[in-house]
Amino acid sequence: MSYIDFMSVVHKSTKRDYLARVNDAEFPKPKAAELAKKWDYDYWDGDRRICYGGYRYMEGRWEKVARAMAEHYGLKPGSKVLDVGCGKGYLLYDFTKVVPGIEVHGIDVSEYALANAKEEVKDRLQHGNATALPFADKSFDLVISLTTLHNLHNYDLDKALREVERVGKEKYICVESYRNEQEKANLLYWQVTCEAFCTPQEWDWWFKMTGYTGDHSFIYFE
Repeated sequence: MSYIDFMSVVHKSTKRDYLARVNDAEFPKPKAAELAKKWDYDYWDGDRRICYGGYRYMEGRWEKVARAMAEHYGLKPGSKVLDVGCGKGYLLYDFTKVVPGIEVHGIDVSEYALANAKEEVKDRLQHGNATALPFADKSFDLVISLTTLHNLHNYDLDKALREVERVGKEKYICVESYRNEQEKANLLYWQVTCEAFCTPQEWDWWFKMTGYTGDHSFIYFE
């Protein structure tokens, strides 16, 4: 199990006003979180003060992540990749661009995201939960889950980590974390769906407890 950072290039491209997120008059934090956790229009394409504020495909944004993963894990035509928490499938689509002939699959709890997914991969995406992946053991060459598993309560996080381990030969997850009180406060201010607030040491504990042997990285709100 290794720490490999594929995500900073995307995460650090966004500027954040943490206090504004908490104190907004129309969408104060509790209201924003309540709307976001429906995983519907407001989460993906509603007001930016709630979450993404319009989650649209941007040429090149995910391609560099897909390319780095493909090179690191030696993906080739015919390789099978699963994205747990695939959203609208943008990363999976970019996998098909950088590795023509790759077989991509995605699963997500958001019916809205799946209905509005990238047309080129929409038929490879399905509704479901990370706690019960409907796939055979070791059926994917690579299973990824980006900024998703921290949204689960502990009892579901345990199941999800075990499921990712079960269905993937290689695995990579990226979750939110914090290293100090400033990053903890920023995370609390900014997030609208996180349930597992863990330090890197606590995440390491989770990995050992669930037998997760894949790679990982953390998102910090500096």
